[in-house]
Amino acid sequence: MKKVFALFLATSVLLLTSGCSGQSKEEGNPDVVVTTTFIYDMVQVLSEDVDAFDTSLIIPAGEDPHIYQPKASDLSLILDADTLLYQGLNFEGRMADVLESGTSITRNFKDATVLEEDEGEADPHFWFDITLYKKAMNTVCEKLSEDYPEYKDTFARNKESYFESLDELNDYVEKRIEEIPKSSRLVITPHDAFNYLAANYDLEVHAPQGISTDAEVSNNTIEATADLIMENNIKAVFVETTTNPDRMQRLEEIIHSRGGAVEVVVTNEEALLSDSLAEPGREGDTYISMFKHNIDTITDHLK
Repeated sequence: MKKVFALFLATSVLLLTSGCSGQSKEEGNPDVVVTTTFIYDMVQVLSEDVDAFDTSLIIPAGEDPHIYQPKASDLSLILDADTLLYQGLNFEGRMADVLESGTSITRNFKDATVLEEDEGEADPHFWFDITLYKKAMNTVCEKLSEDYPEYKDTFARNKESYFESLDELNDYVEKRIEEIPKSSRLVITPHDAFNYLAANYDLEVHAPQGISTDAEVSNNTIEATADLIMENNIKAVFVETTTNPDRMQRLEEIIHSRGGAVEVVVTNEEALLSDSLAEPGREGDTYISMFKHNIDTITDHLK
């Protein structure tokens, strides 16, 4: 059965800090430090064609923020940052203590909408809602404009131009999903990263693992997921680049034992991007190309 989700005004999508080290740099560009690839991409878009600061990414592309183990060098980056941008909502998982210990001024921006389950756990995967992604970019743009006011107009121009591209992306997604018969619009992935996508584009999603990848999955849950696939005659299930493919392959084995068949979309070229953008130079290494990659993969295998 499809889970019921509700939208609430809650804690911000982004937590931001300034002047973490309390010391000013004598030379060189300021350092903007970000935790995730999604925030990094926002900063790159906003700062295009300006030399306002250097940007450092803590959690590398392709790694899972939910279970990322912070290193001593990460704390050094945080302490030396002139501006630190991180998401919160438990997305950085095991980095929470490091982030909090390395910040001296924390600003909580509350005008953001997050998706919560019945149990009240916030879903941090806001980037699969383009409207929320715009809100997050507004927050980042405001913060960068505050810290680097001489580039405020450029940040604003870059943002507005990019928002036009996001509107075009939304149109592209809607058209592609229309290619999938309504009876086949069930997206099964290892963990629950795509609920915002489902809420906005007439899809249903199901994931045995829940919102975080740092969770166990019972055999009963796997069996129930296999029932769902058989009942709906679903053609394919999808592996994510930051998740273990074993559970999806176990589903394939169960369904085969029942006389059915389902494709596990598992190759590096087709695996869905959920918690991280792709490594630089690969398809999906920007927000827009990531979104298109996922939609193209889902549509091509379910239609």
